[in-house]
Amino acid sequence: MTSQERVVNAINHQQSDKVPVDFGSSPVTGIAASMVYKLRKAYGLPEHPIKVVDCYQMLGEVEEDLREKLQADCVPIITFNNLFGFRNNEWKPWTLFDGTPVLVPGAFNTELASDGGIYQYPEGDKSVPPSGYMPKGGFYFDALMRDTAFDEDNPSVDDNLEEFGPLSDEVLSYYQKEAELLRKNTNSAIVANPGGTALGDIALVPAPFLKNPKGIRDIEEWYVSMAIRQDFLKELYDRQTHIALKNLNLLKEAVGNNIDVLYLCGTDLGSQNGPMCSLMAFNEVYLPYYKRMIDWVHQNTSWKVFKHCCGSIKALIPSLIEAGFDILNPVQNSARDMDPQTLKDQFGEKISFWGGGIDTQQTLPFGTPEEVYNEVTKRIGIYNKNGGFIFNTIHNTQPNVPVENFLAMIEAIKQFR
Repeated sequence: MTSQERVVNAINHQQSDKVPVDFGSSPVTGIAASMVYKLRKAYGLPEHPIKVVDCYQMLGEVEEDLREKLQADCVPIITFNNLFGFRNNEWKPWTLFDGTPVLVPGAFNTELASDGGIYQYPEGDKSVPPSGYMPKGGFYFDALMRDTAFDEDNPSVDDNLEEFGPLSDEVLSYYQKEAELLRKNTNSAIVANPGGTALGDIALVPAPFLKNPKGIRDIEEWYVSMAIRQDFLKELYDRQTHIALKNLNLLKEAVGNNIDVLYLCGTDLGSQNGPMCSLMAFNEVYLPYYKRMIDWVHQNTSWKVFKHCCGSIKALIPSLIEAGFDILNPVQNSARDMDPQTLKDQFGEKISFWGGGIDTQQTLPFGTPEEVYNEVTKRIGIYNKNGGFIFNTIHNTQPNVPVENFLAMIEAIKQFR
């Protein structure tokens, strides 16, 4: 099989010739830039500055030569704009705190804080308050909460809709060209993340990409809204979905079936110990709007729909299936009630698991190579039965992972995929 066939086959719950593998196709299945640099060195690949394709999480580009070493089957269309609101282009050299040489977009515009940390600015514009902060010695940015006034009793939906609008001709042309280029030059599964379809993604709520955001932008206040402002959220998601459906149609006209997987939403709904909202609240506030978008995708394209949702969410999985999601990521097995065998037995015929391959909270960063190897082989054995599994770490590979542990994971994949 080609990589594309292997991935699509697995999502369709058919047994592929090999377990599909992903490293780097999305903002939640990537590898930290400093880790990418170490891996290139470990594999004897040409050493050069690593292109940072996600300036918020500082994820590195997994180039074709490294992708071959990792036996990865998926490639991304790098997003047009990053989370700080500027283009991923006009690359220039920069250096991480740990000394890793990287390339960042031309509008990447930082300022040193008094405590040694680094501020980042929306659209690279230092005339407005910073929207991101990387602590001294850190590896990625935290979103900064910027004060926004709103009427607590009657918040404006328009204020929280300001970042949602029609995809521009420039953006659509970019996705069209990139999708055609990747389809022509690779046999990989192509993953696209055009944005605008995530409902309440807490990484997006503070709007680090907007110079002067309005509305409810504080993370705590947003979670409060889930409890006391559900009518506000329903109206917001209804209007956002209306815009998203128009954009999905525009995207389909631009790329056709040259993409295989649509990254629809990265909203986290789980903590370590359980869902962060009740099943009833999820079914009322989220499910109808997800379903409208996904129904359109399934009725009009061949795309498979990807949902990222960390934490203990077993109670929500039947509703995610009802909404029509084809894929669940990252499958956080370290969280409560997320046992791999139980998930596979109960839901493995109805939704595909993209992730779950290795615990990234404990085993991968802190275990021994033998422990990593054994956990990977066990997870493959559980999840790969009758397809429905794409191997990935549970969320992005962090920069503190020992290289020997990562290599042990890859060796296990090669032997048991």
